[in-house]
Amino acid sequence: MQTKSKVEHRAARDSTIDPDVARRFATTVASVAVYLDEIRHFRAKAMGISGPQFALLMAVMDLEQGDGVSVRHVAKAVLVDPSFITTQSKLLEKKGLLRRQVDAADARVVKLSLSDKAYKQIAGLAAEERALNSFVFEDTSSDSLERLVSQLADLQVRFEKASLKLASGL
Repeated sequence: MQTKSKVEHRAARDSTIDPDVARRFATTVASVAVYLDEIRHFRAKAMGISGPQFALLMAVMDLEQGDGVSVRHVAKAVLVDPSFITTQSKLLEKKGLLRRQVDAADARVVKLSLSDKAYKQIAGLAAEERALNSFVFEDTSSDSLERLVSQLADLQVRFEKASLKLASGL
C-alpha cells in the first residue's frame, strides 16, 4: 500500500478550499482592517497623536516586559521599517509619551517604554474601549474570541510566508 507524499496530501487538502470563499475571506479581512484603522485614528486623536503613533504605543505596551522593547521588535510588530519607528518614537518622546533609552548591553539598540503620561492617557480611554469591545463582540464568547485570535495569528504567519514566496517568484 502506498502512502501519499506530503505534497500530494497538501494538494488534496488545498483543493477543498473554494476560491470564492478565499476571496470573500480576503475582502472581509481587508474591510475589518480598514475599520480597525479608523477606530485607531479616533483613539489616537483623543491622545493628540496620529494613528501610526498610537499603533506604535500599543505595540510597545504589548511587547514591553519591564526593561523596554527594541525599535526593531516594535517595527516588526507593526510591519514598518525601523527608521519609521525611530522617527516617530522621537516625536512621541518630545510629547512625553515614550521613553527612549540606549541598551546597556548593546549601544546600537534603543529600547522603548511608555511614560507614566502615556499610561494615564491610555487608561483614560479604557472605559470607551470596554464599551466598544462589548458592542463589537456582544455575540462572541471569550473562548470563541480566543480561538479566532489564535486562528488569525496562524493565518498571519501563513500569509507572511506566502508573501515571501510570491516575492521570490514562486
